[in-house]
Amino acid sequence: MGKKKKQKRIIRSEVSGNKQPAGAEKTARLKKSEAAVELKVSGRKLNLYIISIVVLVLVLLAGWYFLGQKKSGYMRNNLAAANILLITLDTTRADHLGCYGYRGARTPNIDRLAREGIRFASAYCPAPLTLPSHATILTGLEPFRHQVRNNGHYLPAGVRTVTEALNERGYKTAAFVSSFSVDSRFGLDRGFEVYDDTFQADMPFKTMNAERRAAETFSRFARWLDNNSHYKFFCWVHYFDPHLPYDPPAPFNREFSDRPYDGEIAYMDVYVGQILRALEEKGLLGKTIIIVAGDHGEGLGARVELGHGIFLYEETVRVPLIFWGRKVFTRPGVVEARVRLTDIAPTILSWVGAGEEATRLQGRSLEGYFLKKEKKDREVIIETFYPRENFGWSELVGIISGRWKLIQSPRPELYDLRADPGERKNLFSTNQELAVELRQKLESILLGSSSSPSGGVARPEDLERLRSLGYLNLAPARGQSTYPDPKEKIDLLRLIQEAQAYEFQEKYDLAEQAYLKILKETPDSPASYVNLALALARQKKMDEAVAVLTRGLERLPDSETLLVRLGHTYAVSGKFLLALKTMERVLELNPRNVDALTVSAGILDAAGRKEEAWSLYRKALEVEPESKTLRASLAASLASVGKLSEAIEIYRKLIEEFPDDQSLYQFTGLAYSYLGDQDQAIFYLKQAVSIMPTRSGYFNLAVAYEKAGRTEEAVEYFRRYLENSSGDREETIRLARRELERLEKKLTGGQR
Repeated sequence: MGKKKKQKRIIRSEVSGNKQPAGAEKTARLKKSEAAVELKVSGRKLNLYIISIVVLVLVLLAGWYFLGQKKSGYMRNNLAAANILLITLDTTRADHLGCYGYRGARTPNIDRLAREGIRFASAYCPAPLTLPSHATILTGLEPFRHQVRNNGHYLPAGVRTVTEALNERGYKTAAFVSSFSVDSRFGLDRGFEVYDDTFQADMPFKTMNAERRAAETFSRFARWLDNNSHYKFFCWVHYFDPHLPYDPPAPFNREFSDRPYDGEIAYMDVYVGQILRALEEKGLLGKTIIIVAGDHGEGLGARVELGHGIFLYEETVRVPLIFWGRKVFTRPGVVEARVRLTDIAPTILSWVGAGEEATRLQGRSLEGYFLKKEKKDREVIIETFYPRENFGWSELVGIISGRWKLIQSPRPELYDLRADPGERKNLFSTNQELAVELRQKLESILLGSSSSPSGGVARPEDLERLRSLGYLNLAPARGQSTYPDPKEKIDLLRLIQEAQAYEFQEKYDLAEQAYLKILKETPDSPASYVNLALALARQKKMDEAVAVLTRGLERLPDSETLLVRLGHTYAVSGKFLLALKTMERVLELNPRNVDALTVSAGILDAAGRKEEAWSLYRKALEVEPESKTLRASLAASLASVGKLSEAIEIYRKLIEEFPDDQSLYQFTGLAYSYLGDQDQAIFYLKQAVSIMPTRSGYFNLAVAYEKAGRTEEAVEYFRRYLENSSGDREETIRLARRELERLEKKLTGGQR
């Protein structure tokens, strides 16, 4: 019995398999439970320890981030709510602003932005030309990538702008530009909801030198801001004033009579200040990042070149660049490192969370400099195709790397910018090894390669690629450039500048003589024929102008520039059939040429071929939707065949944009009158005479009152017409007298 009890009290351990006494089971379970509790507690401690470490790391990282921001003064966390305003200063040399050390400057507003923000002491444009440089600012690509190599080129379809990215992210987008160089037809309007390039609004065509002063551009920006201040926006304001010929308005023309270029800059600075005040009045200044950039500089005669575009010296390629924002750049500073206008677009993209898109660009964000993490100079590629396309001289392309600047041309130049910032000593012949190294680096960048050709010998496929990019002096077809070096054409450059001065002074006979000499030297340049033809046309020598253009087309048969000018000359001479045929040739070359579309539409309209004319007007408006002349011409054409409602719709939209143009009210009133709505006719015709009393205005208003049965008012306005009718058609005067007499009899019951 005792033995059995003893056996019952023996059990097999589930854990170890050992037999244990039953009394030990409870003890084992207690220990196991205690161990489990201890393990759970220790696990919690471990988790808490890990969590605390993670939290500490995050706190340290956050502290480092915010302390880093505070140290650098770049408060990136304030970017999300900020507007972005880009102000470009056309033709503005960095060394002619007060903030860049120029004592003769009067630029307090630009200087304020530089003093309170981040000023880049050494910024470079990609080309000393307006359109290529602005294309780079808005795309982050070099000219050899975006393909806008000269003024008058078109940004290819598919090349994306920073504006498009911002528009997709909810920014209101608007641009207000001041010259034909950046007209919407060239493609920079991509992504902008508003692109205001309305200058020379009353001219039938925008001329190549069409521009408007800063005051008008600012007023259009201010009107837009009044209606859009509650939106987050990206806006571009372009001022063009410091451009040849220098003609600052009063009082700057007196104060800077000996320095008109500086006077133009001083005047422009006033309207930089007006922008700041407009933002302040709307409570937006503290919520806006402002980027101020020059697009290129100006020669001012330092190397004979008065303007820009021919050479790649510092005077025309070094530009101002300033970033300002109260809540973002809280500590002002100066970045001495060399940067590029190419870097603006990727900087903006990184701000709005499009960093991946920015990596596909050739520029790089400037944020490393804002955070004081980056201090090195960036390599700069510069080029100009203006000499080749405008004068038949060689294009120039250059690289700035470290302290060195290489300008590749038929006679290359090498400068040590640190020792010789004025670029007076060409070291190319004495530094061949360095020059070869820089040229290899330049070629590699142009080819999009990470490595240079070895031994200075480019592969045939590399040479072909360089030729396809247009760099014929880097890769000449027969081992030698067929285009002369611009440096060899200094005397001719002087003559060209002299001819341009004669034009500005309206001394067209002297301009004609100068352009004749220029044409002999540059017979393969369309500009040579066009300039001579214009000088002749302004002297009413139309047949001679036609002869010059025809001679040019014999040499350059597919020149769109020459054909357009010939078409215009025929039209002005009254040779409409020849003008139409010439413009048809233009449209074969370029179906979107606005001048050819407009001239052709006008000729067809006058010939009664209305539907053909409307088609061409509408095609032209696809390119220039803001054109006042095109819209008014289409409306008049529609009204002439009884499509009055369509005409009225166009006129009313024009009145919204041009509320001071009395002719628009006049045309709208007449259209309503013919439509039979005399009340609306009277409303618009009264507006017309209140803006500008004219005899035709009085006559049309009198007729509208007569049709409405308002005899007294009709009498009043027939009298006003007759009082001012001197010089009008006798037939109209007789008609007014008859109607006045009839209406007066009606009022008096036949008694007079």
